Amino acid sequence: MNGSLGNVTFYTQRGTSQVIMRAKGGANRKEMASNPKFEGLRKHQKEFGGCSGFGKYARNAFGELRRVADYNLSAVLTGIGRNLMKLDTNSEVGKRNLYLSRNKETLEGFNFNRTNPFTSVLRVIPRVELDRVKVTGAITIPRINTETDLMNFRKMPFFRILVSIGALSDMMYNPTTGSYEPMGVEMNGISRTLTGEWHSTQAILPEQTLTVALPEERIAFLTDHVSVLLCMAVEFGNVGQAGEPVEVKYAGCGKVVKVG
Repeated sequence: MNGSLGNVTFYTQRGTSQVIMRAKGGANRKEMASNPKFEGLRKHQKEFGGCSGFGKYARNAFGELRRVADYNLSAVLTGIGRNLMKLDTNSEVGKRNLYLSRNKETLEGFNFNRTNPFTSVLRVIPRVELDRVKVTGAITIPRINTETDLMNFRKMPFFRILVSIGALSDMMYNPTTGSYEPMGVEMNGISRTLTGEWHSTQAILPEQTLTVALPEERIAFLTDHVSVLLCMAVEFGNVGQAGEPVEVKYAGCGKVVKVG
């Protein structure tokens, strides 16, 4: 069911099979912006804007790998940003800063999938190296026997491995503009993705290493307020019209394997 019924709106979203029901109404925009009783709410809304921006930039930092996600990444990442912001106990509510650089473990291991998480699909343990100084990453994938090491949950004939490296900045409240801004704007949300070759889902692959790096000209903008994310994904493909492998939407899984 989708649409409105009286004062209630019904809608669905990716990641859940349930229908979401939301009541209409509440204070109007003018009251929210000026009424003193909504001062606390305005402060939280301002912080929410910073957390929402963090979520958007994080998705960008995942590179092309975000397309394998099976749920709404933005909402969850915004929630993570909210939890990070609460750790700033030195600033008042409405002006708290968001420091991922001090809590990098928060995003390390972050899964892009709920139904089929990465480690349940690719059952080998990759070796991960992240060079923060050169902003490069290398992932060595051990020998893969697809019969035992790959769960082909979509029953597709092809698969490939993708690796991405991205940068994500802390978010700071700017009292001049009254809004949140990234502390490393030149690096924030940038990424580069390496897409591996297609392989049969009925094969044995030798050990391989995939290396990815951000552009050298961006290294000069790397500061302590910028975190570097190394991500990995498995993507499944079907047979195209000309017999070539083609990607299938949402047929894959991925995760953040290292944050430095």
